[in-house]
Amino acid sequence: SNAGFGGSSGGQSIKESFSIQGVEWGPVISSWLEASQAASNNDAAKYYEAQSSLHAAFNHLFGSSQGNWLVPALHAICRNTHKAAVVADQRNPSGRNDNSKLENAVTLLQDSFSKTLNDRKEFVPSAPWNEDGSKKAGVLYIVNQLFSMYFRLNTLRLCKNLLRPVESHNLHEKGNKGDMVTYRYYAGRLNMFEDQYEAAESNLDYALKHCHRAAIKNKKGILRYLVPVKLLRGRLPTAQLLQKYSLREFIPLVDGIRKGDLRTFNDGLLKYQDLFIRRGTYLLLEKCKTVCYRNLFKR
Repeated sequence: SNAGFGGSSGGQSIKESFSIQGVEWGPVISSWLEASQAASNNDAAKYYEAQSSLHAAFNHLFGSSQGNWLVPALHAICRNTHKAAVVADQRNPSGRNDNSKLENAVTLLQDSFSKTLNDRKEFVPSAPWNEDGSKKAGVLYIVNQLFSMYFRLNTLRLCKNLLRPVESHNLHEKGNKGDMVTYRYYAGRLNMFEDQYEAAESNLDYALKHCHRAAIKNKKGILRYLVPVKLLRGRLPTAQLLQKYSLREFIPLVDGIRKGDLRTFNDGLLKYQDLFIRRGTYLLLEKCKTVCYRNLFKR
């Protein structure tokens, strides 16, 4: 590789010229050095600034690279940009978190998303990362990062711009199992907010079934949304399941529905109201009263 440093004035010279096989790495490396410096100084704002410069430079470089060998690096950069934005917003000196860094980070990840999606090469799942591979192998991971950001920013309408292209290429059905599970989890939550309960149940069921056996925390996260959807559809979880994943907030609701006991149901809904509102499941659980009434009239 013909690596050439120009001049001797530290980071600035690297920005000017550091090319490997005709590819200009200078801006990426100098931003990375700035980010490392900011991280060691524990300066969240400066770290995000350097990380976003690194991300923009890498997007540019990634777009002109051959094959998909840079996808793992792009994934790490997307993850770091997302995390850095959240931390920088939380540590905003003005004391008010306006999510401005996260909104900025979204545009960087959207660019990474389109650079992976628009590769014309045929995507072959489980093919090695190399100079012949399709960049589409990188799509699903980035989509999941964006889902997480859109949910945090409460811009769920933007999720549609990810679902359509992913599902028209069937990218949610091939690739890394972990990415497919995460995708179904977010798709299921989205279905739930759009009152598409059958689709929500199917996506969340898939996520739960294929989630890694040891990933108890993730399974619990899936069940927080799957249980309300199933309750509305009249499917009650066992006491063992609620116990195993310590989902005690659902116990009075399930008892109330099972016995057609409206008071127990309402007391439980009131007791955990704040928790359900935070998760965005309160209105759905309120609809479950109809199932409770139905069982009351059956008795």
